[in-house]
Amino acid sequence: MLRIVLPKGSLERATLDLFESADLGVVRSSEVDYRASIDDPRVSEVRILRPQEIPQYVAEGLFDLGITGRDWIEETASDVVSLGQLRYSKATTRPIRLVLAVAGDSSVQSVSDLPAGVRVSTEYPSLTRRYLESQGVQAEVRLSYGATEAKIPEVADAVVEITETGRALRAAGLRIIATILESYTELVANRGAYEDETKRHAMQQLQSLLDGTLIARQRVLVKLNVTEAQLGGIIDLLPAMKSPTVSKLYGEDGFAVEAVVPKHTINILIPALRDAGATDIIELPIAKIVP
Repeated sequence: MLRIVLPKGSLERATLDLFESADLGVVRSSEVDYRASIDDPRVSEVRILRPQEIPQYVAEGLFDLGITGRDWIEETASDVVSLGQLRYSKATTRPIRLVLAVAGDSSVQSVSDLPAGVRVSTEYPSLTRRYLESQGVQAEVRLSYGATEAKIPEVADAVVEITETGRALRAAGLRIIATILESYTELVANRGAYEDETKRHAMQQLQSLLDGTLIARQRVLVKLNVTEAQLGGIIDLLPAMKSPTVSKLYGEDGFAVEAVVPKHTINILIPALRDAGATDIIELPIAKIVP
């Protein structure tokens, strides 16, 4: 039913891992094969292509559904339906930033300081031109095929480049003077396919699996036992998504408590629960959380 295109390159492994965790495992004959399949009746075809190309291919109807970055959607000015952000990336859950940077010792402190005719190197020429024009800057924008940060000062006076932490730019002796765009990975659909009720329903079902997997990555299930006298104190400690589940222990003066809690707090929470009287504490991973 759905023709899906997934990103190759830096997002490839993280995307395939996400689909595997969502029980939508992508199968291909080798790691360099561009054709793949998903054993799911809602998916008829899978391709793995460069994220730069995906927005246009989805907009043109070559694929019904795709995963790419907001940066490439804006660069290609593609008319697609965004079904929402998938907050993952090759390294972190932070967005990437498309930034404008100059040499660390440059006198330029802001976009307005850039002189007319400034040479700007970037892999995002269309997006860069639109941004600089909106800021009233007349620039010579040059397409970069990589190693963009190495082109200052001989080839360019400034660069527009993506970064997650800014570390690589600082290591290259560059200084960020503006953020043009924050970009998460997005699930996008062809407009015509999205208007088809059957395809739209299939898209939404797949999206719920992916979103549920990403939510679950940030949560764990905590189970514990506690006496009636200490139950109130335990409940006060639990930062649950909803009210904790409390069950009377059979044949004992106590209760079993379970709650879904943020994973990043668990190292503080478990000792605090034990100090408050909890026993038999178990932490369990969660595969999916679908609201």
